[in-house]
Amino acid sequence: MVTPTVALQSGVELGPEMLPLLLVVAGLGLSIAEAMAPGAHFAVLGVALLGAGIVGLLLGPVAGPLVLAALVLVFGVLALVGYRRFDLYGDSGSGQTTDSDSLRGRTGHVTERVTSQQGSVKLDRGGFDPNYAARSMDGEIPVGTEILVVDPGGGNVLTVTSMADIEDDIDAELERGRTTEADDDREDEPEHA
Repeated sequence: MVTPTVALQSGVELGPEMLPLLLVVAGLGLSIAEAMAPGAHFAVLGVALLGAGIVGLLLGPVAGPLVLAALVLVFGVLALVGYRRFDLYGDSGSGQTTDSDSLRGRTGHVTERVTSQQGSVKLDRGGFDPNYAARSMDGEIPVGTEILVVDPGGGNVLTVTSMADIEDDIDAELERGRTTEADDDREDEPEHA
């Protein structure tokens, strides 16, 4: 005879034979919570509980608390490995920002014309919502232009500049070399009187 472990006021008795059903219900609850608030907060645990509960229901009386605990561990490890292997939320977390300073240097493109007063951009790896309000350093940046975040501004409004306006050390050196060659060519030409 099985002694009930919990007796509820409604008269429902929960014994060890009900444990697989409770695991299924908890797993479904966590899976629904994950669907409402994505981010892999409940995914692994929900899958582990749901899987162990379903197997426990199939095993019947053989599925005691120790067997179910082992199943939860096995399904938890499988769910974690699967989650990491298939990268369900994309980019292995590299798109997630830790703070506004991590946005500095990110690239993206203009989705709404950016001026010193208004505009918006979409960052290439900008986290869960890669769309940000943006302002230009100077001038106007048209839609579709590739941009670079110069100042994250606390993460609410980014200050951006067009990638076409950026001259790095290599570009500067190449331009200097072109100017020097052009000057040398002019010196070699004979002067006409």
